[in-house]
Amino acid sequence: MDFDLFVIGGGSGGVRCARIAAGHGARVGVAESRFWGGTCVNVGCVPKKFMVMAAEYGAMVEDARGFGWDITKTGYDWARLIAAKDKEISRLNGIYTRLLDNAGAKIFDARASFIDAHTLDVGGERITAERIVIATGGHPSGLDIPGAEHAIISDDIFVMKALPKRVAVVGGGYIAVEFAGVFAGLGVETHLVYRQPLPLRGFDEDLRLCLAEELAANKVVLHPDCVPKSITQEEGKKCLALSDLSMLDVDAVFFATGRAANTTGLKLDAAGVKTGAKGEIPVGADFATNVPHIYALGDVTDRLNLTPVATAEGHALADTLFGNRPRGVSLQNVPTAVFSIPPIATVGITEAQAAKRPGSAKIFVSKFTPMRHTITGRARKTLMKLVVDAKTDKVIGAHMLGEDAPEIMQGLAVAIITGATKADFDRTIGIHPTAAEEFVTMRTQTRVVGPEVGPV
Repeated sequence: MDFDLFVIGGGSGGVRCARIAAGHGARVGVAESRFWGGTCVNVGCVPKKFMVMAAEYGAMVEDARGFGWDITKTGYDWARLIAAKDKEISRLNGIYTRLLDNAGAKIFDARASFIDAHTLDVGGERITAERIVIATGGHPSGLDIPGAEHAIISDDIFVMKALPKRVAVVGGGYIAVEFAGVFAGLGVETHLVYRQPLPLRGFDEDLRLCLAEELAANKVVLHPDCVPKSITQEEGKKCLALSDLSMLDVDAVFFATGRAANTTGLKLDAAGVKTGAKGEIPVGADFATNVPHIYALGDVTDRLNLTPVATAEGHALADTLFGNRPRGVSLQNVPTAVFSIPPIATVGITEAQAAKRPGSAKIFVSKFTPMRHTITGRARKTLMKLVVDAKTDKVIGAHMLGEDAPEIMQGLAVAIITGATKADFDRTIGIHPTAAEEFVTMRTQTRVVGPEVGPV
């Protein structure tokens, strides 16, 4: 066959898999039809965080006055940010292709689809491979409501020529709360519409409540328990009708209502690869689909849609197939962050999940004003929380909302994955003065939860 391994998709997972496999000596081809680096580099994590940083600088200008700086804000140049973002992403695109080229993989700037289980159509060229990896990621999905064609999705924001003056963000997940913070921080009148009582379903309840308070403090207008019903447009302005009978007059409606697997057009039927109800590709612990020599990894499997997970899966699969080092990737205790303003970071289980486990769990919570804002006067809080197994004393969950939360949580994730106990935390000397030290100085138990104790 032409290749030992052919990878469909040039995102983080696909590139890592292709590069490591080629490094092990395999004959590797990889195809990407849109942009190298995938969603994260081009229309996801990287440019989004640049935008979050841009929004935070506006608040920093105001906060500086509390420390004696006389700084005046004179406006914001969105086009300058977009130009700087594009330049950096272009540099990253080049890094991805150079990594593949240096490893000896053959690069195809083309769309790939199946002809049969071992044969692909790659930009009109017929290519055979012993093993095939599907790493095509996902794409934003909108709502099926009247006037949906008048809304934008996250991909559109990264190429907007100008900021809207008023925007309605629809959704309550990662992307929704992150972009609500971006828009509000850049001076846009921002409405956040979500169908749950609180944003970020699935996260710890204390974090969700605290985030809602912080969003409101940052001038995001919250519309909880609301479902969009329709969008109408007149002279470029949009009117979003909500289930509570209210109407929002805005310049843009942004759907942040989920993502779907990129499987359309792959012609998976030709290879016999089965998909799930939403188009995702089910896989086993070895990343194999129902066709043993065809694998899938990353967001296209719709398991845990995080870039570092896809990268880890790609590396593990390459080591297993060609590096004589069979291994998998655990999806337990995966740390994650939401780059809201302020950000959230978490690892392990929530209090609600702990309450449903056998036995009981001890809960430790600390909420305080960060040191910086005791001087700036900004109404901002930091929340820290530990969930501890009462029987083993192991810390089984750590959650934080506040400045630097993602940076702090990365270190805590190492401790939790290695089985650290609350006693280990307690005997660790804190770094003073920092917010992080609060995680090793929490001594007062807030409550106990579990089946024997009763509901949370």
